[in-house]
Amino acid sequence: MLIAIFVFNFVAFSKVRNLSVNQIVHITVFTIAFQTFADLYLDLKYHGYWYYSKGVDFLSIPTLTMIIPPVNVMFLNWYPLKRPLMKQALYIICWTIPLLMYETLALLPAPWGYFHYGWWKLWYSAIVDPILLVILVLYYKWILKIEKNQAN
Repeated sequence: MLIAIFVFNFVAFSKVRNLSVNQIVHITVFTIAFQTFADLYLDLKYHGYWYYSKGVDFLSIPTLTMIIPPVNVMFLNWYPLKRPLMKQALYIICWTIPLLMYETLALLPAPWGYFHYGWWKLWYSAIVDPILLVILVLYYKWILKIEKNQAN
């Protein structure tokens, strides 16, 4: 997890050039809120998956706040927003594959893994991840629209 935190944040904050600070802050806060909301149900209520141990766990905080937000920032930084819909769909598919690979690595036994399945399966993530990425893109487009309206 610490390696992932370092690598993802290093890449996100050294290579991201297409997003403003305002957009990065919005994406980060949205990601943390959305992930926390999802985990509230899938982890705590329904025990579908969890980080480290079941229930509320302080070790999960870095996972929620320092792994997923920089990945979303990188995803949106290079997102082909003005390209044809087919290119955008291909981009989402191309990002889903490494996300699933990372999830598989996170499922390894300790000390490498920190993610655990209850009833959740990898193929659920294969279905849900593209949907979550589309939600992220829609949120980003909304932020762009707000910024454009404020500039006028």
